[in-house]
Amino acid sequence: MDRRAVIRGGAGAAFGALALTTVLDGGTPAEAAGRYPAPGTHTGGRGDRGRVLRNGRKMGDPVKTREEYPWPRDLTREERRNLEMFDVADFDVYTHQEWDRFDESHDQDVRVHWPDGHYTDGLDIHIEDMKAQFLWAPDIKIEVHPVRIAKANFVAVTGVWEGTFTGPMPDGEGGFIQPTGKPFALHMATIGVLNKRGVMEEEYLFFDQLTMQRQIGLA
Repeated sequence: MDRRAVIRGGAGAAFGALALTTVLDGGTPAEAAGRYPAPGTHTGGRGDRGRVLRNGRKMGDPVKTREEYPWPRDLTREERRNLEMFDVADFDVYTHQEWDRFDESHDQDVRVHWPDGHYTDGLDIHIEDMKAQFLWAPDIKIEVHPVRIAKANFVAVTGVWEGTFTGPMPDGEGGFIQPTGKPFALHMATIGVLNKRGVMEEEYLFFDQLTMQRQIGLA
């Protein structure tokens, strides 16, 4: 059985149901298409991994529900491409550690701002920082973007960052913190400023370090 075909078929059925609901509520087919983009249209051909919220509902905790708001309406072609790029960067490139593909979304001179206020310059340094995360949590992944926003060359997405503390964690002083085997799953946000080539020249990362430490047993 082709699992990918089954997944695509299920996603297509879900989209059809959402679109039908919009029409029954008095909307037009065009409005349905704008409100709920067809799976695969805006995500590099991979389809939406989260469950799309129906119109009028409020989001719960996406860490638990895996919910995503519908894609923004009235995106320009450039804005849509930028959001697609973010999905691929997190769902495929980062999650599967395809480090040689990070130049698809990042400039070689990218400046990355971290939650504690420090920043790094250069894609090579950023890749090494991300590789270090997988040393202590080899199963890290981002598979859901609950909120996506794009305006001109600015892009912002929220994500669910999750993994399990199963490997030794460098303590920054030459030693290691032994793994606890505990999982973590928390909200994060990424804001990107894109250059004329359509890749990030500056990136802002936000997540709650204390919440993560509590979840993995270090606080």
